[in-house]
Amino acid sequence: MLPFIVTVFLLFLSSPPPVTAVSSRCAAAAAKTFKKCASLPTQDASIAWTFHRHNATLDIAFFGSFISPSGWVGWGINPAAAEMAGTRALIAYPDPNSGQLLLLPYVLDSAVKLQKTPLLSRPLDIHLLSSSATVHGGRKATVHGGAAIEIRASVKLSHNKTKLMHFVWNRGLYVQGHSPTIHPTGASDLSSAVTVDVLSGNAPRVHNRRDFSTLKTAHGFVNAVSWGILLPVGSVTARYARHIRSLGPTWFYVHAGIQLSGIALGSIGFGIGLRLGELSPGRAPGMHLKLGVAVFSLGILQTTAVFFRPERTNRFRKYWKSYHHFVGYACTVLGVVNVLQGFDLIGEEGPSPPSYYGLLVYCLCLSTLGGVCVALEVNSWVVFWRSAKEDKLSSTSSS
Repeated sequence: MLPFIVTVFLLFLSSPPPVTAVSSRCAAAAAKTFKKCASLPTQDASIAWTFHRHNATLDIAFFGSFISPSGWVGWGINPAAAEMAGTRALIAYPDPNSGQLLLLPYVLDSAVKLQKTPLLSRPLDIHLLSSSATVHGGRKATVHGGAAIEIRASVKLSHNKTKLMHFVWNRGLYVQGHSPTIHPTGASDLSSAVTVDVLSGNAPRVHNRRDFSTLKTAHGFVNAVSWGILLPVGSVTARYARHIRSLGPTWFYVHAGIQLSGIALGSIGFGIGLRLGELSPGRAPGMHLKLGVAVFSLGILQTTAVFFRPERTNRFRKYWKSYHHFVGYACTVLGVVNVLQGFDLIGEEGPSPPSYYGLLVYCLCLSTLGGVCVALEVNSWVVFWRSAKEDKLSSTSSS
Protein backbone atom coordinates (compact mmCIF):
# COMPACT_ATOMS: atom_id res chain seq x y z
CA MET A 1 0.00 0.00 0.00
CA LEU A 2 2.84 2.40 0.89
CA PRO A 3 4.60 2.05 -2.51
CA PHE A 4 1.29 2.76 -4.25
CA ILE A 5 0.72 5.92 -2.17
CA VAL A 6 4.29 7.12 -2.85
CA THR A 7 3.85 6.52 -6.58
CA VAL A 8 0.55 8.40 -6.71
CA PHE A 9 2.09 11.29 -4.76
CA LEU A 10 5.07 11.55 -7.09
CA LEU A 11 2.86 11.41 -10.17
CA PHE A 12 0.75 14.15 -8.63
CA LEU A 13 3.86 16.30 -8.31
CA SER A 14 4.54 15.77 -12.01
CA SER A 15 1.09 16.89 -13.18
CA PRO A 16 1.53 19.98 -15.36
CA PRO A 17 0.40 23.31 -13.90
CA PRO A 18 -1.78 25.64 -15.94
CA VAL A 19 -0.26 28.56 -17.77
CA THR A 20 -0.66 31.87 -15.97
CA ALA A 21 -2.94 34.66 -17.14
CA VAL A 22 -2.03 36.05 -20.55
CA SER A 23 -0.14 39.33 -20.70
CA SER A 24 -1.47 42.43 -22.43
CA ARG A 25 1.13 42.17 -25.21
CA CYS A 26 0.22 38.54 -25.86
CA ALA A 27 -3.52 39.31 -25.85
CA ALA A 28 -3.09 42.25 -28.22
CA ALA A 29 -0.99 40.21 -30.63
CA ALA A 30 -3.41 37.31 -30.54
CA ALA A 31 -6.35 39.60 -31.23
CA LYS A 32 -4.64 41.07 -34.30
CA THR A 33 -2.65 38.22 -35.85
CA PHE A 34 -2.64 35.00 -33.84
CA LYS A 35 -5.31 32.58 -32.70
CA LYS A 36 -3.90 31.58 -29.31
CA CYS A 37 -1.75 33.19 -26.66
CA ALA A 38 -0.44 32.35 -23.19
CA SER A 39 1.87 33.78 -20.55
CA LEU A 40 4.94 31.70 -19.82
CA PRO A 41 5.85 30.72 -16.24
CA THR A 42 9.04 32.80 -15.92
CA GLN A 43 10.61 36.17 -16.78
CA ASP A 44 7.20 37.78 -17.56
CA ALA A 45 7.45 36.24 -21.01
CA SER A 46 4.54 35.17 -23.21
CA ILE A 47 3.82 33.54 -26.56
CA ALA A 48 1.16 33.81 -29.24
CA TRP A 49 0.78 31.39 -32.13
CA THR A 50 -1.30 30.08 -34.99
CA PHE A 51 -0.97 26.54 -36.27
CA HIS A 52 -1.99 25.97 -39.88
CA ARG A 53 -3.12 22.36 -40.13
CA HIS A 54 -3.25 22.21 -43.93
CA ASN A 55 0.50 22.72 -44.35
CA ALA A 56 1.76 21.99 -40.78
CA THR A 57 3.15 25.51 -40.38
CA LEU A 58 3.48 27.22 -37.01
CA ASP A 59 3.50 31.03 -36.84
CA ILE A 60 4.64 32.15 -33.42
CA ALA A 61 5.55 35.34 -31.57
CA PHE A 62 7.61 35.39 -28.38
CA PHE A 63 7.42 38.40 -26.06
CA GLY A 64 10.29 38.99 -23.64
CA SER A 65 12.38 41.79 -22.15
CA PHE A 66 16.04 42.75 -21.87
CA ILE A 67 17.77 42.93 -18.50
CA SER A 68 20.61 45.21 -19.65
CA PRO A 69 21.38 47.58 -22.57
CA SER A 70 24.06 45.19 -23.86
CA GLY A 71 22.13 42.03 -23.09
CA TRP A 72 20.40 39.40 -25.17
CA VAL A 73 17.00 37.70 -25.33
CA GLY A 74 16.50 34.29 -26.89
CA TRP A 75 13.70 31.90 -27.72
CA GLY A 76 13.82 28.53 -29.42
CA ILE A 77 12.42 25.08 -30.08
CA ASN A 78 13.89 21.86 -28.71
CA PRO A 79 12.83 18.90 -30.87
CA ALA A 80 13.46 16.39 -28.07
CA ALA A 81 12.64 17.81 -24.63
CA ALA A 82 11.81 20.97 -22.69
CA GLU A 83 15.41 21.75 -21.75
CA MET A 84 18.32 23.89 -22.89
CA ALA A 85 20.61 21.26 -24.45
CA GLY A 86 19.53 20.60 -28.01
CA THR A 87 17.51 23.80 -28.45
CA ARG A 88 17.44 25.52 -31.84
CA ALA A 89 17.27 29.17 -30.83
CA LEU A 90 16.85 32.65 -32.24
CA ILE A 91 18.75 35.17 -30.11
CA ALA A 92 18.35 38.94 -30.38
CA TYR A 93 20.85 41.53 -29.14
CA PRO A 94 22.17 44.97 -30.14
CA ASP A 95 25.05 44.91 -32.60
CA PRO A 96 28.25 45.75 -30.65
CA ASN A 97 29.34 48.11 -33.47
CA SER A 98 26.20 49.76 -34.83
CA GLY A 99 23.75 49.25 -31.97
CA GLN A 100 21.12 47.90 -34.37
CA LEU A 101 19.09 44.93 -33.24
CA LEU A 102 20.36 41.59 -34.57
CA LEU A 103 18.55 38.25 -34.65
CA LEU A 104 20.79 35.25 -35.31
CA PRO A 105 20.30 31.46 -35.18
CA TYR A 106 22.10 29.34 -32.57
CA VAL A 107 22.22 25.65 -31.66
CA LEU A 108 22.56 25.07 -27.91
CA ASP A 109 24.40 21.76 -27.61
CA SER A 110 25.75 20.08 -24.47
CA ALA A 111 29.23 21.56 -24.92
CA VAL A 112 27.77 25.07 -24.80
CA LYS A 113 25.71 24.29 -21.72
CA LEU A 114 28.79 22.95 -19.93
CA GLN A 115 30.67 26.11 -21.05
CA LYS A 116 33.27 24.02 -22.87
CA THR A 117 32.80 26.01 -26.08
CA PRO A 118 31.46 29.54 -26.76
CA LEU A 119 28.00 29.95 -28.24
CA LEU A 120 28.49 30.82 -31.92
CA SER A 121 25.83 31.43 -34.54
CA ARG A 122 25.20 28.65 -37.04
CA PRO A 123 22.35 27.57 -39.34
CA LEU A 124 19.46 25.66 -37.79
CA ASP A 125 18.52 22.16 -38.87
CA ILE A 126 14.80 22.88 -38.55
CA HIS A 127 12.69 24.25 -41.42
CA LEU A 128 12.63 27.94 -40.46
CA LEU A 129 10.59 29.84 -43.05
CA SER A 130 11.07 33.35 -41.65
CA SER A 131 12.12 35.23 -38.52
CA SER A 132 12.27 38.79 -37.21
CA ALA A 133 12.80 40.77 -34.01
CA THR A 134 11.39 44.12 -32.93
CA VAL A 135 12.00 46.31 -29.90
CA HIS A 136 8.71 47.85 -28.76
CA GLY A 137 8.52 51.62 -28.56
CA GLY A 138 8.59 52.77 -32.16
CA ARG A 139 11.27 53.02 -34.81
CA LYS A 140 13.66 54.96 -32.60
CA ALA A 141 13.31 52.56 -29.69
CA THR A 142 16.64 51.38 -28.28
CA VAL A 143 17.65 48.43 -26.18
CA HIS A 144 17.76 49.19 -22.47
CA GLY A 145 17.13 47.36 -19.24
CA GLY A 146 13.48 46.36 -19.26
CA ALA A 147 12.99 47.04 -22.98
CA ALA A 148 10.27 44.82 -24.45
CA ILE A 149 11.11 42.69 -27.47
CA GLU A 150 9.06 40.58 -29.84
CA ILE A 151 10.64 37.66 -31.73
CA ARG A 152 8.56 36.22 -34.56
CA ALA A 153 9.16 33.02 -36.47
CA SER A 154 7.41 30.77 -38.93
CA VAL A 155 8.37 27.09 -38.76
CA LYS A 156 7.45 24.20 -41.02
CA LEU A 157 6.76 21.12 -38.87
CA SER A 158 6.71 17.43 -39.66
CA HIS A 159 3.15 16.15 -40.00
CA ASN A 160 3.76 13.39 -37.44
CA LYS A 161 5.24 15.77 -34.85
CA THR A 162 2.87 18.69 -34.66
CA LYS A 163 1.05 18.37 -31.34
CA LEU A 164 3.58 18.96 -28.56
CA MET A 165 6.21 21.65 -28.93
CA HIS A 166 9.08 22.21 -26.49
CA PHE A 167 9.77 25.94 -26.11
CA VAL A 168 12.87 27.31 -24.35
CA TRP A 169 13.65 30.97 -23.65
CA ASN A 170 16.10 33.03 -21.61
CA ARG A 171 18.02 36.29 -21.39
CA GLY A 172 21.51 37.41 -20.44
CA LEU A 173 23.43 40.48 -19.32
CA TYR A 174 25.87 40.96 -22.20
CA VAL A 175 27.31 39.63 -25.46
CA GLN A 176 31.00 39.06 -26.23
CA GLY A 177 31.39 39.88 -29.91
CA HIS A 178 28.54 37.87 -31.37
CA SER A 179 28.59 35.20 -28.65
CA PRO A 180 25.88 35.54 -25.97
CA THR A 181 27.26 34.85 -22.50
CA ILE A 182 25.72 32.63 -19.84
CA HIS A 183 22.34 33.68 -18.49
CA PRO A 184 21.66 34.19 -14.75
CA THR A 185 21.20 30.97 -12.81
CA GLY A 186 18.29 31.86 -10.55
CA ALA A 187 15.39 29.46 -10.07
CA SER A 188 13.23 31.20 -12.67
CA ASP A 189 16.08 31.34 -15.20
CA LEU A 190 16.69 27.60 -14.86
CA SER A 191 12.97 26.89 -15.29
CA SER A 192 12.47 28.71 -18.59
CA ALA A 193 11.20 25.77 -20.63
CA VAL A 194 7.73 24.42 -21.34
CA THR A 195 5.95 21.85 -23.46
CA VAL A 196 2.86 23.28 -25.17
CA ASP A 197 0.03 21.55 -27.00
CA VAL A 198 -0.23 23.81 -30.05
CA LEU A 199 -3.34 22.03 -31.37
CA SER A 200 -5.46 22.56 -28.27
CA GLY A 201 -8.17 25.13 -28.59
CA ASN A 202 -8.20 25.67 -24.83
CA ALA A 203 -5.55 27.34 -22.70
CA PRO A 204 -2.49 25.11 -23.04
CA ARG A 205 -0.94 23.28 -20.15
CA VAL A 206 2.79 23.03 -19.74
CA HIS A 207 5.26 20.75 -18.05
CA ASN A 208 7.18 22.93 -15.64
CA ARG A 209 10.89 22.21 -15.53
CA ARG A 210 10.93 22.53 -11.74
CA ASP A 211 8.44 19.67 -11.44
CA PHE A 212 10.47 17.72 -13.99
CA SER A 213 13.61 18.24 -11.89
CA THR A 214 11.74 17.10 -8.76
CA LEU A 215 10.74 13.88 -10.49
CA LYS A 216 14.26 13.38 -11.82
CA THR A 217 15.72 13.82 -8.33
CA ALA A 218 13.20 11.34 -6.89
CA HIS A 219 14.00 8.89 -9.69
CA GLY A 220 17.73 9.07 -9.00
CA PHE A 221 17.41 8.83 -5.22
CA VAL A 222 14.94 5.92 -5.20
CA ASN A 223 16.90 3.90 -7.75
CA ALA A 224 20.26 4.57 -6.09
CA VAL A 225 18.88 3.28 -2.77
CA SER A 226 17.04 0.28 -4.24
CA TRP A 227 19.04 -1.12 -7.17
CA GLY A 228 22.31 0.48 -6.09
CA ILE A 229 22.41 -0.27 -2.35
CA LEU A 230 19.65 -2.60 -1.09
CA LEU A 231 20.14 -5.29 -3.75
CA PRO A 232 23.93 -5.47 -3.27
CA VAL A 233 23.42 -5.62 0.53
CA GLY A 234 20.92 -8.45 0.05
CA SER A 235 23.37 -10.36 -2.14
CA VAL A 236 26.16 -9.91 0.39
CA THR A 237 23.84 -11.15 3.15
CA ALA A 238 23.02 -14.31 1.21
CA ARG A 239 26.64 -15.05 0.36
CA TYR A 240 28.22 -14.62 3.78
CA ALA A 241 25.51 -14.82 6.46
CA ARG A 242 24.28 -18.30 5.48
CA HIS A 243 27.58 -19.83 6.61
CA ILE A 244 27.06 -18.57 10.16
CA ARG A 245 25.50 -21.60 11.83
CA SER A 246 24.25 -19.70 14.86
CA LEU A 247 21.88 -17.71 12.64
CA GLY A 248 20.05 -20.78 11.39
CA PRO A 249 17.39 -19.89 8.78
CA THR A 250 17.32 -16.26 9.96
CA TRP A 251 19.78 -15.26 7.23
CA PHE A 252 17.30 -16.38 4.56
CA TYR A 253 14.48 -14.21 5.91
CA VAL A 254 16.81 -11.22 6.22
CA HIS A 255 18.04 -11.78 2.67
CA ALA A 256 14.51 -12.14 1.29
CA GLY A 257 13.27 -9.08 3.19
CA ILE A 258 16.08 -6.87 1.90
CA GLN A 259 15.67 -8.08 -1.68
CA LEU A 260 11.90 -7.68 -1.69
CA SER A 261 12.22 -4.17 -0.26
CA GLY A 262 14.76 -3.32 -2.94
CA ILE A 263 12.57 -4.70 -5.73
CA ALA A 264 9.48 -2.86 -4.43
CA LEU A 265 11.35 0.43 -4.13
CA GLY A 266 13.07 -0.15 -7.46
CA SER A 267 9.71 -0.71 -9.14
CA ILE A 268 8.63 2.74 -7.94
CA GLY A 269 11.85 4.22 -9.32
CA PHE A 270 11.31 2.42 -12.61
CA GLY A 271 7.78 3.82 -12.83
CA ILE A 272 9.08 7.34 -12.18
CA GLY A 273 11.60 6.82 -14.97
CA LEU A 274 8.82 5.88 -17.38
CA ARG A 275 6.94 9.01 -16.33
CA LEU A 276 10.03 11.11 -17.03
CA GLY A 277 10.13 9.59 -20.51
CA GLU A 278 6.52 10.65 -21.07
CA LEU A 279 7.32 14.21 -19.98
CA SER A 280 10.22 14.42 -22.44
CA PRO A 281 9.02 12.70 -25.64
CA GLY A 282 11.70 12.24 -28.28
CA ARG A 283 14.53 12.16 -25.80
CA ALA A 284 16.33 8.82 -25.80
CA PRO A 285 18.55 8.14 -22.75
CA GLY A 286 19.89 5.17 -24.74
CA MET A 287 21.93 2.77 -22.64
CA HIS A 288 20.45 4.03 -19.37
CA LEU A 289 16.94 3.11 -20.51
CA LYS A 290 18.02 -0.27 -21.87
CA LEU A 291 19.86 -1.15 -18.67
CA GLY A 292 16.87 0.00 -16.63
CA VAL A 293 14.52 -2.32 -18.50
CA ALA A 294 17.01 -5.19 -18.18
CA VAL A 295 17.50 -4.67 -14.43
CA PHE A 296 13.77 -4.37 -13.77
CA SER A 297 13.07 -7.53 -15.79
CA LEU A 298 15.75 -9.48 -13.94
CA GLY A 299 14.41 -8.21 -10.62
CA ILE A 300 10.90 -9.42 -11.44
CA LEU A 301 12.26 -12.80 -12.61
CA GLN A 302 14.26 -13.13 -9.41
CA THR A 303 11.21 -12.33 -7.29
CA THR A 304 8.85 -14.73 -9.05
CA ALA A 305 11.46 -17.51 -8.99
CA VAL A 306 11.01 -17.76 -5.21
CA PHE A 307 7.54 -19.22 -5.73
CA PHE A 308 8.98 -22.02 -7.88
CA ARG A 309 11.84 -23.02 -5.56
CA PRO A 310 12.06 -26.86 -5.40
CA GLU A 311 12.45 -28.73 -2.13
CA ARG A 312 15.96 -29.56 -0.92
CA THR A 313 15.47 -33.21 -1.87
CA ASN A 314 14.30 -32.40 -5.40
CA ARG A 315 16.87 -33.22 -8.09
CA PHE A 316 16.16 -29.91 -9.84
CA ARG A 317 17.13 -27.90 -6.75
CA LYS A 318 20.75 -27.47 -7.88
CA TYR A 319 19.67 -26.12 -11.27
CA TRP A 320 17.28 -23.68 -9.66
CA LYS A 321 20.03 -22.59 -7.27
CA SER A 322 22.45 -21.93 -10.15
CA TYR A 323 19.77 -19.94 -11.99
CA HIS A 324 18.94 -17.96 -8.85
CA HIS A 325 22.59 -17.08 -8.24
CA PHE A 326 23.23 -16.08 -11.86
CA VAL A 327 20.14 -13.87 -12.18
CA GLY A 328 20.72 -12.33 -8.74
CA TYR A 329 24.32 -11.36 -9.39
CA ALA A 330 23.49 -10.12 -12.91
CA CYS A 331 20.70 -7.94 -11.52
CA THR A 332 22.98 -6.56 -8.80
CA VAL A 333 25.88 -5.74 -11.12
CA LEU A 334 23.70 -4.19 -13.83
CA GLY A 335 21.82 -2.21 -11.19
CA VAL A 336 25.01 -0.61 -9.87
CA VAL A 337 26.24 0.07 -13.41
CA ASN A 338 22.95 1.74 -14.32
CA VAL A 339 22.98 3.93 -11.22
CA LEU A 340 26.44 5.17 -12.20
CA GLN A 341 25.18 5.64 -15.75
CA GLY A 342 22.38 7.81 -14.37
CA PHE A 343 24.83 10.00 -12.49
CA ASP A 344 26.84 10.32 -15.69
CA LEU A 345 23.75 11.53 -17.57
CA ILE A 346 23.12 14.16 -14.90
CA GLY A 347 26.73 15.32 -15.24
CA GLU A 348 26.28 15.79 -18.99
CA GLU A 349 23.44 18.25 -18.33
CA GLY A 350 25.71 20.65 -16.47
CA PRO A 351 27.40 21.08 -13.08
CA SER A 352 25.04 20.44 -10.19
CA PRO A 353 26.22 20.43 -6.54
CA PRO A 354 23.36 18.15 -5.34
CA SER A 355 24.16 15.53 -7.98
CA TYR A 356 27.88 15.82 -7.23
CA TYR A 357 27.36 15.22 -3.51
CA GLY A 358 24.85 12.48 -4.30
CA LEU A 359 27.45 10.68 -6.41
CA LEU A 360 30.05 11.19 -3.68
CA VAL A 361 27.77 9.69 -1.01
CA TYR A 362 26.80 6.78 -3.26
CA CYS A 363 30.43 5.98 -4.11
CA LEU A 364 31.27 6.15 -0.40
CA CYS A 365 28.48 3.66 0.41
CA LEU A 366 29.51 1.42 -2.48
CA SER A 367 33.19 1.45 -1.51
CA THR A 368 32.29 0.71 2.12
CA LEU A 369 30.20 -2.25 1.01
CA GLY A 370 33.05 -3.37 -1.25
CA GLY A 371 35.48 -3.21 1.67
CA VAL A 372 33.13 -5.26 3.83
CA CYS A 373 32.86 -7.84 1.02
CA VAL A 374 36.64 -8.11 0.72
CA ALA A 375 37.01 -8.56 4.49
CA LEU A 376 34.26 -11.20 4.62
CA GLU A 377 35.65 -13.01 1.58
CA VAL A 378 39.13 -13.16 3.09
CA ASN A 379 37.67 -14.34 6.39
CA SER A 380 35.61 -17.06 4.68
CA TRP A 381 38.66 -18.40 2.86
CA VAL A 382 40.73 -18.33 6.06
CA VAL A 383 37.99 -20.27 7.84
CA PHE A 384 37.75 -22.69 4.91
CA TRP A 385 41.47 -23.45 4.80
CA ARG A 386 41.67 -23.68 8.57
CA SER A 387 38.77 -26.13 8.61
CA ALA A 388 40.32 -28.14 5.79
CA LYS A 389 43.63 -28.25 7.63
CA GLU A 390 41.95 -29.39 10.86
CA ASP A 391 40.03 -32.10 8.99
CA LYS A 392 43.25 -33.29 7.40
CA LEU A 393 45.04 -33.41 10.77
CA SER A 394 42.15 -35.26 12.40
CA SER A 395 42.03 -37.82 9.61
CA THR A 396 45.81 -38.30 9.85
CA SER A 397 45.73 -38.78 13.64
CA SER A 398 42.83 -41.23 13.44
CA SER A 399 44.68 -43.35 10.91
